[in-house]
Amino acid sequence: MTGSSPVTRHTRVPFAALWPFLLIAFGIAWGLMALYIFIPEPITVMFGEITASHPLFILAVYSPAIAAFIVVLYCGGMRGLSAYLSRLLLWRCPPAWYLYLLIGVPLIYTFGSLIKGNLFSDPLPFTSFGALLSAMGFMMVLGPIEEFGWRGVALPLLQRRLAPIWAALVLGLIWGIWHFPAFLLSGTPQSAWSFTPFLIGSVCLSVLVTPMFNASHGSILLAALHHFQINNPLWPDAQPYDTIVFVAAALLVVALNRKTLFVKAGAITTVIPERVV
Repeated sequence: MTGSSPVTRHTRVPFAALWPFLLIAFGIAWGLMALYIFIPEPITVMFGEITASHPLFILAVYSPAIAAFIVVLYCGGMRGLSAYLSRLLLWRCPPAWYLYLLIGVPLIYTFGSLIKGNLFSDPLPFTSFGALLSAMGFMMVLGPIEEFGWRGVALPLLQRRLAPIWAALVLGLIWGIWHFPAFLLSGTPQSAWSFTPFLIGSVCLSVLVTPMFNASHGSILLAALHHFQINNPLWPDAQPYDTIVFVAAALLVVALNRKTLFVKAGAITTVIPERVV
């Protein structure tokens, strides 16, 4: 040995760590949003109107990642955090998942927009290519950061106790409910949406990403790319009809992956990978 210590067991982050993770993630996000909900006037005077680019809103969005880093640092220290972050380098998975990410997700929004009837009637949302790149860059560093928590920590822990399909459903509900305060505030992206279709969509998205997550050996990178694609401002506005297509896509993915989704064998349960750091 050269002084560096191996991270050899997934129990470095015990299942019980799920509860402080959720407490921190919900506590930061709901606590910040509660200020704007219950004492809006003094908070607005102090910090300004809430928007998607407001620092406090971004802090709320980052809360699952903050919770993940706290849990991993507590359980594994800096070596454990380094090993955990190495999951950003995992990119290998069956090519069908890349087809889903690059082609399937845009098609889902296209079909949803066709159902909504606005695919060819809505004007382009951006006045210039620069504005489009700016919006895409912002979305790349907003929602995808959540995946350090949801798929980085919560999904592996849930899969220790539940088969992937049930872990996906539970996490989808948690993920959707975590967003709820944003639906109560004007100025947030969610303020113009209906919560019930969003919650159903969150569950479907959780089901869609789970077999890809397991097939990629726990890649945080691919989970983040998936999150970016579902928020990509380039796709047409299909709310709430895209939920119909996401339900159909989730059912198809469950049917195609039924041999692995309903059994615990092969599910990724490791938060801190086995490696010497």
